[in-house]
Amino acid sequence: MGERRCALLVRVLVLQAAWAVAGGQVRYSVPEEAKAGTVLGRLAQDLGLEAGEAEARRLRLVAQGRRASVEVSGASGALVLSSRLDREELCGKSAPCALRLEVLVERPLRVFHVELEVTDINDNAPVFRVDEEALSIAESSVPGSRFPLEGATDADIGANAQLTYTLSPSEYFSLDHQGNNDQRASLGLILTKALDRETIPVHRLVLTASDGGRPSLTGTMELVITVLDANDNPPQFNQSVYKVKVLEGSEHGTLLITLSATDPDEGINSDIVYSFSRRVSTKVKEMFTIDENKGEIRLQGKLDYEEIDSYEIPVEARDKGFPPLSGHCSVELEVLDMNDNAPEVWVTSLSVPVSEDAPVGTVVALLSVSDRDSGANGRVRCWVWPASPFGLEATFAGSYSLVLREALDRERVSEYEVEVRAEDGGAPALRASRGLRVPVSDVNDNAPAFAQAVYTVLARENNAAGAELARLWARDPDEAGNGRVSYSVWEGGAAAVSPSGAAGGGWRPASSYVSVDAESGRVWALQPLDYEELQVLQFEVRAVDAGEPPLCGNATVQLFVLDENDNAPALLPPAGSAPEAGGVAAEAAELGAVSVSGTLWAWAAWGAPAGQVVAKIRAVDADSGYNAWLRYELWEPRGKGPFRVGLYSGEVSTARALDEADGPRQRLLIVVRDHGEPARSATATLSVSLVEAAEAALAAGSSSSLSSSLSSLSRAAGAGAELGAGAASAATNVWLVVAICAVSSLFLLAVVLYGASRWAPRAAVLSGPGPTTLVCASEVGSWSYSQRHSRSLCVADGAGKSDLMVFSPNFPPPPPPPGPAAENGSAGKGPSLSPLASSVVRVFEIYISHLIHESSKF
Repeated sequence: MGERRCALLVRVLVLQAAWAVAGGQVRYSVPEEAKAGTVLGRLAQDLGLEAGEAEARRLRLVAQGRRASVEVSGASGALVLSSRLDREELCGKSAPCALRLEVLVERPLRVFHVELEVTDINDNAPVFRVDEEALSIAESSVPGSRFPLEGATDADIGANAQLTYTLSPSEYFSLDHQGNNDQRASLGLILTKALDRETIPVHRLVLTASDGGRPSLTGTMELVITVLDANDNPPQFNQSVYKVKVLEGSEHGTLLITLSATDPDEGINSDIVYSFSRRVSTKVKEMFTIDENKGEIRLQGKLDYEEIDSYEIPVEARDKGFPPLSGHCSVELEVLDMNDNAPEVWVTSLSVPVSEDAPVGTVVALLSVSDRDSGANGRVRCWVWPASPFGLEATFAGSYSLVLREALDRERVSEYEVEVRAEDGGAPALRASRGLRVPVSDVNDNAPAFAQAVYTVLARENNAAGAELARLWARDPDEAGNGRVSYSVWEGGAAAVSPSGAAGGGWRPASSYVSVDAESGRVWALQPLDYEELQVLQFEVRAVDAGEPPLCGNATVQLFVLDENDNAPALLPPAGSAPEAGGVAAEAAELGAVSVSGTLWAWAAWGAPAGQVVAKIRAVDADSGYNAWLRYELWEPRGKGPFRVGLYSGEVSTARALDEADGPRQRLLIVVRDHGEPARSATATLSVSLVEAAEAALAAGSSSSLSSSLSSLSRAAGAGAELGAGAASAATNVWLVVAICAVSSLFLLAVVLYGASRWAPRAAVLSGPGPTTLVCASEVGSWSYSQRHSRSLCVADGAGKSDLMVFSPNFPPPPPPPGPAAENGSAGKGPSLSPLASSVVRVFEIYISHLIHESSKF
């Protein structure tokens, strides 16, 4: 039979625990005074945790005060009693006695609420306030008179505190117990037979109180009853119980009630004195006073509803007879609550810092809110300020979770000062708050970013190796390693090209020219830059952070090399020293000049008019711009000699008509200078022989067949006296129109090509050397120059051009005329024009120059 009851009890407890878990709360029950180590329940299993999960997920209790008597076994997850529980100490007379526990589980963080009910056992016997109570009863008391007695108290509750009283056998007295076994029920001694002091002056009775426990416990008190003579009418109150309500916090001296009792006796036996009963508690004596003559009860302490919400004040009215008689009543004082307690907010758990990529709904903190007031004064409303990005969720009565409502961004806000505010429902309402500091931890969600997508850097050529060219900086708003940036040259960027035909020509990576410091972003040159080799270098710099995974950003650097005047003008070499020399000799022959042993020789006919071109000095400069703009100056002979040199054309012409006084030979020293700072120069020597017109033609004809035809043209142009003035003028005008049209067409074509290359979309910039763009100038010095960089200006051989170069009007020499020397000189070169086409082009070029020169006279 006992085993069946145990099995049934276990089933009931299991079903009750399962029902509690399904309802969101686990309930256990334990009798008071249970031994330490008693297992209260399988908490982990009841919460739905698997075996071994309790210790892995750190199943634990949130300890608060007296709740430390219970603990969770880490290994099994069972709820175990750590110390003995005394229900009377925990809850007093309150029933039921339940402890509310908070259980935390991590990964993920969850909170459960467990209610532990401490059941009462009969461990307290009834206790009387005194072991002996003396009563005085007048012998004139009639049978049926009732004399109140102070009952016993039992600290237990329920059936264990239900008291029954028995009186030792007596023919004069019986016991009257009114009420339903309540400790506050009225207990009295009933006189059943008239007293006779002369027979029995003192009666000794034993009052026994028994509780309803199993087994029952008892307590006793001895009643010593003294029989008095005479004054046989005690004072009487008009009510046995008076009920009074007073607001807590009332001022000292507040009148609570005025009691009144009557005595039918006369004289001194009817004079009444009011006082508190002998069984009144010390707390009542400290809190209230009674006027013995008026029966006024006043407040002398401070009422606190949260400490004691009601008082029972026993009052006695005693006459002055002999022996004195007394009447009794009870004043039940109810303390009314006022809103004198602000809400209280506690943080029971805080999980910080919060990762900036934490999902919405993440629990940041657990809070507990309470108010000691009752009713509307104890109803609390909670919220978070500021309202975002966090919010509150109620998890249980008085418990809240601070959860994430919006996505976080540490770069925008790295730390939040959150305030949880609480307000009760009183009038006026009282408020409380609790501040929380919630730092946000960083994740690598920002790539390094340069301030500019494209950086333009200007660097002069011939810089020292290791010279700093620029400093780049990329910003990464992340912190620590996520924001630590390192720099490098991306090998996927543009490369440079060496000049065509140079040793080691071809594409070269940008990293062979420049390097970037990984920490500072300093761009420095690995080698001196040469404008004649490289005008524009475009490459990319990559910035990578140290996050996981790393993020990167790129910036394009356009490095423009600025030209310096580091190349002197170069005169064309003497005839026969190089393939180009053949062209120089042919050209000199065309103009009636040849080169012998490094000195140019030319022939001029006596009687040649002023302005007759006898020779032309040609020079080139590898620089660009002003540094390549050449001017020609005649140093010797100085003064008014018979010859002059075109300032920018290099053409040597007669300054006046030649005569025999000028001698048979003139030696000219010509200096070629550029416009750089400082200027560089080269010197050419020209020896001009003055001969007869026929000899000059014969000398010119011995150079080449082309020079013969050109000499004839020259003599025809020089013999202006023999030709008619109108025919010469007409021929000059015709060729001048042809020259102007040709030059205009070339200029228009150059403008169209430049505009197309300037505004056409460019996929990439070629960084490498390229041939210079020649801009022709007239003899009087008109010239064109531009400092604007054209990164996409390309020439026929594919090389890039960084700007518009300005050179003197010295065109490269034309291909040499056919012959052994020309064939040897052009070996290994690219395709060239046929001898006839080359001669025609050269004749046309020389004649155009001659016409332009002649037109300047008009």
